[in-house]
Amino acid sequence: MIKVTARPNESIDQLVRRFKKMCEKEGLTKDIKRSSHYEKPSERRRRRLRKMEKRMLKLQSQRQ
Repeated sequence: MIKVTARPNESIDQLVRRFKKMCEKEGLTKDIKRSSHYEKPSERRRRRLRKMEKRMLKLQSQRQ
């Protein structure tokens, strides 16, 4: 659970901005967007494979 405490003399806008950053950092917004609509198992598999391929390419480029 994300908690944000107000600092002295901090405006609400700044507080909301900090909260949004923390949500982004935790990956909460991605998770909400992903679960907001139904994803077929084949689409989920395809997305995971693409993610894995990107990770492998990144590792190969770092080794060279």
